[in-house]
Formats: sequence, C-alpha cells, structure tokens
Amino acid sequence: MTIALLMLLSIVSCRKDDDVVMPTIQETNEKVITEICGMYVLCEGNMGANKATLDYLDLHSGQYLQNIFPSRNPNKVKELGDVGNDCKIYGSRLWLVINCSNKVEVCTSDSAHTLGQVNVPNCRYLAFHEGYAYVSSFVGKVGGTSVLGSVYKIDTLSLEIKSQVSVGYQPEEMAVVDDKLYVANSGGYSAMQGNGYDRRISVIDLKTFTVESTIDVAPNLFRLRADRYGQLWATTHGDHMSTPSRLYLLRKDADTGAMAVAKTFDIPVTDIALRGDSLCFIGVDDTHPEADYYCSGVINIKTLEVISDKLIENLDDIETAYGLMVHPLTGYIYIMDATNYVSNGWLFCYDEKGQFKWKTSTGDIPGHACWREKSVEN
Repeated sequence: MTIALLMLLSIVSCRKDDDVVMPTIQETNEKVITEICGMYVLCEGNMGANKATLDYLDLHSGQYLQNIFPSRNPNKVKELGDVGNDCKIYGSRLWLVINCSNKVEVCTSDSAHTLGQVNVPNCRYLAFHEGYAYVSSFVGKVGGTSVLGSVYKIDTLSLEIKSQVSVGYQPEEMAVVDDKLYVANSGGYSAMQGNGYDRRISVIDLKTFTVESTIDVAPNLFRLRADRYGQLWATTHGDHMSTPSRLYLLRKDADTGAMAVAKTFDIPVTDIALRGDSLCFIGVDDTHPEADYYCSGVINIKTLEVISDKLIENLDDIETAYGLMVHPLTGYIYIMDATNYVSNGWLFCYDEKGQFKWKTSTGDIPGHACWREKSVEN
C-alpha cells in the first residue's frame, strides 16, 4: 500500500509539473549593464478572457521572458487574472493591479513569487507614500452604473486595508506631492450614461486622509505624474469626438500655494515618461480625420518648451502605441505596441537618439511596466 501510494503521488506530481506553463524566452541580442537589471511588462489581456500576463525583460542577459507568472506561481488558480491595469515596485515588492479580477497581487520584486493579494473592487492605479499603497477604484461593477470612486489606503507590510476615501467619478492615475495625493477623475461611466465626464483632480491630505479640495482641469482625465520639481503633468482622453486628448501642466500658485493649471499643450498625449528635465510623450488623436494620427516628442519641464516633435525615428512602424518607458540612466526608449488588441503585442526598443534597436513579441495588450533595480532584493 505504501509503495502504491508513493507511485500515485509521483504520478500526480509529474502531471502537475507538466501542466505548468513555462515562459517563452526570446533573445534581444543586447545587454544593458546598469544598476537597473530589468523591466516588468504587464500585459492587460482581453476583458473577460482571464489573460493578463506578466513579462520580464532581463537587461543584463538580453533575454525577454514572456508570461513568467504561471511558472513562478504554479499553485495560483487562474494564474494572474483578468485585465492587468498597473504595475509598480515599492521597496522589495512588486504590486500588480488586476482590474476585472478586483484584486491587487503583491509579489517579490526579484522573482515575482506571490506574497498575497488585496481585494479592491474595480481597481485601477497605484501610488505609494511612507509605507502605504494607495489604489484608485471605480468602486462600482465593471461597466456598470456610475458611482463615486474611492482611494484605498493599504499597509504595504501587512497588506491590510486601513482606510478608504471617496473622490470623483471613475478615478485613474494618482501622484504624490508634499504629503498630498492628487487623483485624476475621468467620469467614463458617467459619460456613457449621459451625465458627462468628470474634469476634476481630487486633492487628498495624506496626514488626515480626507479630500481637502478639487482642481478643475478638463474632461476625462487619465494620466497624472509628478516631476522632480513638484509639478504635475496631467493628460485627458477628451470625448473621443470633438474634444481631443490634451496635456496640462499644474504647479503651485506663488500666492496661495495651491496647485493649479499653469499651461495647456495642444498635443494629443496618451502616455508620458519623465527622465531628468525631459518629458517624453507619445499620443494618438482619435478626432483627427486620419485614423492613425500619431505624435511623439520631448518637452523641457523647466522651460516648458517642446524641444523635439519626434521621439523616435519612425512611429509608423508601430501599429498601436499604447505604453511608454524611458530608461532613467541610458535614455533608451521602450514603446509597447498593443497591435489589434486581440493578439500578441510587441515591445520596441530605441536608443537615446530614437534609432531603432530591436523588437520582441509580448503578451496581449502590453501597456504597463516598471523598472527593477538589482540593489533591491527580497
């Protein structure tokens, strides 16, 4: 009986090993040796298909590993989940927002082994400050009735939700400046129900975790990033008809000390990446008569001048420019191409001058990424 049981357990174990999905390894044929050893790429996957995947670009070996999460977490039911929406590293932990699965997956940053998850309804984006994670949430059911969104405050060590505060309708990206959390509200669900887009940034005092004010900017806010000078850069999606997406600069008023819109850039920006005094951008204007009207460029964040209207040599090579990363040290440019939104995407790499270097296949709809530093290990 004992021998038979051992044989049965051995067979079951082998079957489980055979069922584990191993990553596809591709060679970029380029090693970039700095203290930044890699980049995680979170691929959204189609809504309802449970196809969110996590890829990893190993900069030191030059390898691109497609879909690493299943092999790192073979006992995880349904693998990563449905629709990857954001990824960031804080300390030694990798945080992954999985929108339609209503969870934030927390992993080790060096190996992507899961440590636990936090259940947050219709979760969207992450921000961190002094030992806490902040997660924006639509609160209501995905695609459902529009209700006021919230920001959840989570202890990064215990993974416990400590508090929750209501903000505007369908909040998206967030940024921290001087102990205040700024939240971009889109109002996407509200618009679908005929009530118009939200156009406000909610300002949360992190010491009291209460909303102290709002800033009127423009309809359908999306991206929100803080630069090295405490300025905020916000983008809007527009209304997808007559009002195009735009880029806005917010800075503190010299008299009141309150953040306010200081400049509007007539550019349809969809994603941005900050490096030093440069803000790199890509964009697509869906109100333009040409279906594929893309733009890219660089803005000096001190002078507020557009110093280049061409980030890379040929944006036409990319079918759907969906995400942007710029290496903080080398200046290399990485653009995530979502292609047709239903099949595998591509990651394009360009040097600091925008010259093409290589491309590699990714999971479906790559759109979010974060750098991993070798000095930060678990």
